[in-house]
Amino acid sequence: MTIRQDVHSASIPVLCQSCEARHRGVCGALDPDQLVGLAKTSSRHRIEPGVELVGDAETVDSYSNVLSGVVKLTKSLSDGRQQIVGLQFAPDFLGRPFKAESEINAEAATAVSLCSFPKTAIERMMKESPELEHRLLRQALNELDEARDWMVTLGRKTASEKVASFLLMIARNIDPTVELAANAATFELPLTRADIADFLGLTIETVSRQLTRLRTDGVIRIENNRHVTVDNLSRLEQRSGA
Repeated sequence: MTIRQDVHSASIPVLCQSCEARHRGVCGALDPDQLVGLAKTSSRHRIEPGVELVGDAETVDSYSNVLSGVVKLTKSLSDGRQQIVGLQFAPDFLGRPFKAESEINAEAATAVSLCSFPKTAIERMMKESPELEHRLLRQALNELDEARDWMVTLGRKTASEKVASFLLMIARNIDPTVELAANAATFELPLTRADIADFLGLTIETVSRQLTRLRTDGVIRIENNRHVTVDNLSRLEQRSGA
């Protein structure tokens, strides 16, 4: 991460000024001097789709802010079977403080931009900044709430409602600049049909059939198999069973 030449000043590092993690993520809890200190240890990376970011049982030595793109979280069984258990978007914090080893696989579902920093740096700042610790706790609790909501989706909703719920989640999270206030959204599907089916506990054929049904009913438009336009998010929300 680029910083101003005078690192001893109270100015906010240049790249931090427009960073989503700075404004909406955990770094928003840091004062300018702390941001300068963290920026000196951080680095930015662009990761191609399909690249593993964190492996199961891998030693944790760094954390990251997701700056753009979508990260796919999976859990593996001993026989190699995997289950997608979550997605992360900008400006989510990738990693679990106080964990020596990762208990989850993280993979770039799309092209992903990350700002990474050493584990020791962020855990030291957590001791110095109660607000940073509070923000990390709040994100963890938000993820817990989202996981409970998703349990309802998987356990009680119909196939049609599951697919609509998935699209609604993507529309609300994939791009912070999406004009949700205008009740419309346009985005690229971050997962393949196979991954969507895995995430929703459906077959690929069922996912394709439900997407076709939503398109036929005028709830969504799909171009090139991945580009989705939702002209009325309220209609999509109604179809999600919310």
